[in-house]
Amino acid sequence: MPLTWTDSIDHIDWHELAALYLVAPLARKEPDDLRKAFANSMFRRFAFENGKLVAAGRVLADGVDVAYLCDVALLPSHQGQGLGKQIVGELLDLARGHKKIFLYSVPGKEGFYAGLGFRRMSTAMAIFEDQDAATARGYLARDDAS
Repeated sequence: MPLTWTDSIDHIDWHELAALYLVAPLARKEPDDLRKAFANSMFRRFAFENGKLVAAGRVLADGVDVAYLCDVALLPSHQGQGLGKQIVGELLDLARGHKKIFLYSVPGKEGFYAGLGFRRMSTAMAIFEDQDAATARGYLARDDAS
């Protein structure tokens, strides 16, 4: 089935996008928060099949130095068919020219991103709203490297 692509947020159903993130599974994200996050992102891509949202992703970027690929999500029925590579590829093409492109992946998906050219960083650090939950889900190392 052919996909329809857009970067426009004008006609996005934010509740449908929130449902996509929940089943992908990435996380529970509120529709209003998604609207704000995508509106504040320099680049974004949405894929539709027969009018249904099947994939989304975005890039926060400053236009010169740093870009951050984030929130790439696909319906489970569309995973493993090359759509993830396609949406990440399109977002990377949009972010080309930045000196660095960062991401952090869902634990267990690092190999997918390594296959697209990303390499593990030895110095990346983060502060999460809920540090304990992020540690339990595998986003943060249990040992403190400070």
